[in-house]
Amino acid sequence: MSPFKGQTGIKRIFNAGGYSLDGLRAAFTGEAAFRQLVLLNAILIPLSFFLNVSRVERALLIAVCLLALIVELLNSAVEAAIDRISLDRHPLSKNAKDMGSAAQFVALTMITLVWAVILI
Repeated sequence: MSPFKGQTGIKRIFNAGGYSLDGLRAAFTGEAAFRQLVLLNAILIPLSFFLNVSRVERALLIAVCLLALIVELLNSAVEAAIDRISLDRHPLSKNAKDMGSAAQFVALTMITLVWAVILI
């Protein structure tokens, strides 16, 4: 059992919130791709409120944007874990990093397709 799993109740919630903010801060300061996605979200999400779309369509436009941020956070976490294990080139490390990149490509494609389907 992990020694970090001992907190319960409200203290655990506060700790988890702090860890989440630390993760967002680390991603923003250390990952250019995350900063670029934050900028894209800062443009697209407010734009969705000016478009003549239904509430469900607006929710979809926003959700796909936020999903790309989630995918980037997970991709960055995988890359950091791989680099922590070893900086040596290894086919499995390459596969893991490439799959994370592919997941982000799919998320960005989904943004494009959802926005295009709703707006066109």
